[in-house]
Amino acid sequence: MGSYQEHALDGASAVDLVVALYDGIIRFLYAAVEAVDREDVTGRRASVKRALDIIIHLQARLRMDVGGRPAQALSEFYASIFAQILQASQSASKAKFEHAIDCVRNVRDAWREVAKDATVNPSPIQVERGLSNGDYDTVSTGSNWNA
Repeated sequence: MGSYQEHALDGASAVDLVVALYDGIIRFLYAAVEAVDREDVTGRRASVKRALDIIIHLQARLRMDVGGRPAQALSEFYASIFAQILQASQSASKAKFEHAIDCVRNVRDAWREVAKDATVNPSPIQVERGLSNGDYDTVSTGSNWNA
């Protein structure tokens, strides 16, 4: 891992980290789609595992005692998207992966809106465009962080 990657999240706020995790899910789901195209079962499974690991991490960090109904809604979303990704992987279905990507992107976009609120996130994110895969964006904060 390069020096940049080792320090990529230095200075990122909690909200920025959540956005980065959602970006990671999306990135790994796109990798799974590419693996389906190549008929690469091992690559598909590895990408799915990494996406699911992030979802498990997000689910485990929910604080139901503090978050109330929004935390419950996120818990239900994580359970649903986990099942969708498993189904997509079992059937090696690009369409199912793409549906899961759309669902994750919608929730990620909501987190991005939260990240723009300076009262919640002291260092609002900045969206960078121009990726080779224009279907998702990198995110950077006032720090040296990109996802």
